[in-house]
Amino acid sequence: MWLLDGDFGCVVPCRWFFAFRFRSRVCLFLLATWVMLMSAASSQPPALKTKERATTRRELSTKNQEPGRQEPFRPKPDEFAPLERAHRYRGELVFVDRANRRGSLRIDGAGRFRFAGPSPFALLPYAVVRYHGAPADLRDIPLGTVLHVWAFLPPEPRISSVPVLPANNRTKKLGYAGTGTAPAENHVLLMEDEVSYCRRTKQTWRLKEIDVSNNQGSIVAARLPRESSQGQSIAEDVTMTFDAATRIWRGREFLNVQDLIDEGIWPASGKKIANGQAVQLGIVWKPTPSGVFTRFHISDIWLDEPAMLRAARRQTETHRTFIRSRWIPARVDRLEYGEFGSAKVTATLFGGMDKSLYADFRKERTVMVAPSENTLKHWASGSAGTVQMASKGPIVDVTRIKGEIPLGSSGVQIQMETDLVTEGIRPGRVVRIRPASWPNLEVPREEYLHDARDTLEERFPSPDIFPLYR
Repeated sequence: MWLLDGDFGCVVPCRWFFAFRFRSRVCLFLLATWVMLMSAASSQPPALKTKERATTRRELSTKNQEPGRQEPFRPKPDEFAPLERAHRYRGELVFVDRANRRGSLRIDGAGRFRFAGPSPFALLPYAVVRYHGAPADLRDIPLGTVLHVWAFLPPEPRISSVPVLPANNRTKKLGYAGTGTAPAENHVLLMEDEVSYCRRTKQTWRLKEIDVSNNQGSIVAARLPRESSQGQSIAEDVTMTFDAATRIWRGREFLNVQDLIDEGIWPASGKKIANGQAVQLGIVWKPTPSGVFTRFHISDIWLDEPAMLRAARRQTETHRTFIRSRWIPARVDRLEYGEFGSAKVTATLFGGMDKSLYADFRKERTVMVAPSENTLKHWASGSAGTVQMASKGPIVDVTRIKGEIPLGSSGVQIQMETDLVTEGIRPGRVVRIRPASWPNLEVPREEYLHDARDTLEERFPSPDIFPLYR
């Protein structure tokens, strides 16, 4: 039997309570002391206790990282982070929360890959995501894809939507997963799949050997610069698996393993020397038999440049249509107030998108500007959508920023005039901008904030859904 104490919100066993009550004065004294301690703890406001828990989760360390490596970098919230200060890693995409632009990666560290727990990440507002060598959104990338990542410490730990870990967390060993599988640098500037990485760095995979058995098997290949000769051996050979589900692209053709076997290009069974054929590979991860702990899997093979260009065009069109329906994100640089609510707004459009989107921002064209959050969610009010809440006016100037343009910025800066500026449009804030020529569409409920109806949790999503790997 248990006794509930309504004043202090605690539960104690009845037999303990009565034993303490009727025994010696010492027991009574101990009971009184215990009650006073419980009372003091429970008298704290709930908000304060929540804040203390958040502080514990987001404890930051100022100690250096591994010897010989640069210290963890925390970018300023109102600046574009420099790519050269980012921590780089790669991992398998295992979870996506597309509405809040976050997810989890199983990171390839100094250990056994399958033992690595999913490590949370969040995209910076100006993050660049690429898939198949083209601009992308998180929703475009299939789970299981192996991604290359460049990331930083959270710019604003207090409102981070993923756990804030000690700054030296990538040096800690996490069981059989090893070190490097849960870095504190979980705010992403650049995320790209294997194809995008190779295209950006001008590399290709050179096939060395193919081993086929029952429409599946393994490939030995090395990632080399495009201009390198076939005989050069400046990269380590890597063994990866393939199976009957592996997609093979050649020009306009969509093939499978059996097609290459039928054409005599690959053997039906056994090994074949591939003589350094240059291809592009899509890489994922699947559990591997025979006690191999870290071996990646080939999801796609692009045999020639026309096939690769077609894949990039398809993804470009997918992303271009998506941005036109959601408006292009930007950061407000300056705000010059006029009379009776009018203002002149100067903003820099975020980068990493197709050039045709930026071409729609021209002088004297009408645009709409609406407040957003770091998750790039739209703002709404009551039954009014983003269009009704947006500030409207003509573009009075379009300029290109001089000098080196940081990753995440397009270098395109627009200046517009509006006769009614709203609260969310302030220097340093993230906004969404739509040229009048783009379609006027309403976004789904999970992609906008409902101002007064929404809690602080929706504006700044809590990291509590993620475990702490430290």
